Amino acid sequence: MAREIVHQGRKIRVALDTEITADGQIIKRDMIFHPGAVVILPILDRDHICLLRNYRFVIGETLWELPAGTLEPGEPLQQAAERELQEETGYRGGRWRSLGYLYASPGVLDEKLHLFVAEELTAGTAQPEICEKLEPVTVPWSEAMRMALNGEIRDAKTITALLLWDRLR
Repeated sequence: MAREIVHQGRKIRVALDTEITADGQIIKRDMIFHPGAVVILPILDRDHICLLRNYRFVIGETLWELPAGTLEPGEPLQQAAERELQEETGYRGGRWRSLGYLYASPGVLDEKLHLFVAEELTAGTAQPEICEKLEPVTVPWSEAMRMALNGEIRDAKTITALLLWDRLR
């Protein structure tokens, strides 16, 4: 098997793998390598969470999402989650729980999304990156579940975390 890196970006690498099967057929695969990310479900109280209205340039839409962000090299998972929660919402979590991880699109992308729940929150000032267009919104839990189930929330990591937490809480 041969792997050629065809693009090195700020966060990702894109590769083309070429494999020759035992019977001589050539198989080519496009692959995207990503350092991984954290996703945080901020629980404000038993009946309220914080969601973001997040403009996504790639699709040209504003989505309802949970706070999330890319891991820095060597950064511990919970430390990344704490950093992203504070940057995107201003909140700091007093109690943290891991919900495991998932792959968003393992057919082409190796990104591992690590899911966290943050509770006992303390409010502060959000400091989003200059390229981010984020609006934190307090949402009743029942409304978030309705939005996840009726298709108003279309972000897979957010739907997954909400449904997992609904089952565990």
